[in-house]
Amino acid sequence: MARLSLGRLALFSAAGILAVGAALHYTGRPIPWPLDQVPYGKLIPTQAKPPAPVATGPGGRGSGSRPAVTVVTAKAERRAMPVRLDAIGTVQAISSVNVRSRVDTQITEVAFKDGGYVKKGDVLFRLDSRLAEALIKQSEAGVAKDRASLASAETDLRRAEELAKRDFATDQRLDTARTQVATLKAAIRGGEAAVEALKVQLSYYTILAPVSGRIGAAGLKEGNIAKTGDNSTVLVTINQIDPIYVSFAVAQRHLPDIRTAMAAGTAVVQATQHGVSKSVEGTIAVIDNLVDATTGTIQIRASFENADETLWPGALCQVRVTLRVDPDAVTVPREAIQTGQNGSFVFVVEDGVARARTVAVDRTVDDRVVIASGLVGDETVVVDGQLLLTEGARTVERKRDRGGQSPPPNQTSQRGSAG
Repeated sequence: MARLSLGRLALFSAAGILAVGAALHYTGRPIPWPLDQVPYGKLIPTQAKPPAPVATGPGGRGSGSRPAVTVVTAKAERRAMPVRLDAIGTVQAISSVNVRSRVDTQITEVAFKDGGYVKKGDVLFRLDSRLAEALIKQSEAGVAKDRASLASAETDLRRAEELAKRDFATDQRLDTARTQVATLKAAIRGGEAAVEALKVQLSYYTILAPVSGRIGAAGLKEGNIAKTGDNSTVLVTINQIDPIYVSFAVAQRHLPDIRTAMAAGTAVVQATQHGVSKSVEGTIAVIDNLVDATTGTIQIRASFENADETLWPGALCQVRVTLRVDPDAVTVPREAIQTGQNGSFVFVVEDGVARARTVAVDRTVDDRVVIASGLVGDETVVVDGQLLLTEGARTVERKRDRGGQSPPPNQTSQRGSAG
């Protein structure tokens, strides 16, 4: 094909067909080959399009004329790696007590500071107990009266027994005296029991802390009337926070491993409350007896010593359960793992050539990935530059800078990616 340019007209000849085009104008599209090679106003013979370079060399397909790809590599290592689970948990008080009054009376004293720490047995509230104290005195007086009557009845019984021995008293009189003594003794025991009952009721007027823990704000202050019953106003709530629970859920497939670790004594739980840098370490205390069928998870509670109150009831925290430690696991950096149509793989560099290696990933621990199969350790794997690699591509190592970051690729690497 050839073109003869004559001013604003062009004469085209191709395959014996002659055509005259209209005035040339710029369309914004690139001029195809070979028209872009024809000088203006000259006729040149037909030329063939230059052939594309053929890929040859040790790099395989696409690597014959392609420059080596600049990559960053790391070693596959064998090291001790933990088997652990991560979850989000909620801090829960082991014991939470709502304090209510057991008598209807007026509050005379609030003996604690809102939000303070109380010990078991500390006085929390004092109620108006004057009526109970008066009833106790009345019962005690009745007991004293019965004891005096008993003393008189016992004297009469002794006289009746002496007279009966000399046949001066009838058997009926003797039986009556004995009955009177027994009746008074029973009355005294009943009176003493009534006094004890009233003393128990008197203890209700002084409300003590049932457990040690952090106390909340008083629901009723001095001068208010405390009421009894489940619907009555809660006087105060105490949460036991030392020790304390952290409740979290894990998938049911982990239950056998958790139970095995508990039996072996290797299970360790670490909890970090959100917003707190300090972590606390504890143990698994309770495994729920039922798997949640809707979510396929099971609830677990771990117990922690919390004397310094690092964990607070109701707070969210990050939970990490370490079940055991594998002493000789094959690991690679997390950046080395790539995902393809056939699953996970890594690029292994052998004699400066990249080879794709299919691997089975077991788990990820921090910035390392534990490999179940596919690597044996000590291989050199690519951690940066995989997007430019193909099977058999030549590579060149790029060192990391002192800050741990890789420098930008050079011009050779950029031209290689374009090729």
